[in-house]
Amino acid sequence: MKQLRKIIFVCAVLVGLAAAGAASAAPASAGHAEAGRPLVSADAPTLFHVGPLPVTNAMVFTWIVGAVIFLIIRIGTHRMQEVPAGTQNFVETTVEGLEGLAAGILEPKVTRWAFPLVATYFIFILASNLTGLLPGVGSIGWGHPSGAPLGVEHADIPLLRPPTADANTTVAMAAIFLVMNVYWAIRYNGPMGFIKHIFGVKVETNKWAFPPLLLIFIFIGLTELVSIFFVRPVALAMRLYGNIYGGENVLTMMLTNSPLGLAAVPFYFLELLVAIVQALVFTVLSISFIGILCSHTEEEGAAPGH
Repeated sequence: MKQLRKIIFVCAVLVGLAAAGAASAAPASAGHAEAGRPLVSADAPTLFHVGPLPVTNAMVFTWIVGAVIFLIIRIGTHRMQEVPAGTQNFVETTVEGLEGLAAGILEPKVTRWAFPLVATYFIFILASNLTGLLPGVGSIGWGHPSGAPLGVEHADIPLLRPPTADANTTVAMAAIFLVMNVYWAIRYNGPMGFIKHIFGVKVETNKWAFPPLLLIFIFIGLTELVSIFFVRPVALAMRLYGNIYGGENVLTMMLTNSPLGLAAVPFYFLELLVAIVQALVFTVLSISFIGILCSHTEEEGAAPGH
């Protein structure tokens, strides 16, 4: 129950920061798609403004996904039973499965720190990806009239857009991960231990070979810093965004350029697989990146907190 409360809290923070990131970068929407532009715009169109704050379709869908997650967890934990059934069984199975995944890679105390965040990521990403495949998401909105009542040829400004198909959301998630990953690494290793973990000579050597090896490991440490603060967050954000946004373009193309949209049917099954795989990949990579910084080799010895 304590872990579920943490997941709810982290999910609320994630939804808020993702929405804030989308608002800060959301441009004013143009009317119709220009020739030569992709069917699905790379930026999330603005639907309306709340004072100076632009509200995009991805932000609206983020709030909807967050509300659905809160509702399911609330229903599943409202009347806890000793023998779980129904929604409670589903919630507990999901949480226990994710906790087992984290515990299989991380040390017990690191698992306690990181589990609420990585579990929230998996649940939020999976829910966003799967609900993004529902009929009407990305296809109901404003565009060129088709001649049918209330019909459009293509929704240039969709009412809803999957949060993971908006780079603002995935970048916000990667930024949260970066901050927490560095915090946990310093908490686990200590400030000087963290520096030694990055730059320290990690092989046994004599005093004559130590200076050149130190220079080599300083270079390796600088490369590691670039990886920690740039490569890993960018990889997390762009891999998820690229796969989901690319899938949205493929599905839209198949739906609009084939009779009755039948060519999109096999791609729906493919995107269903991609939705699950990308949620799992983001989560496993996050756990692995945490484990890299929150672990010790035999040469480094025990952490200060051990």
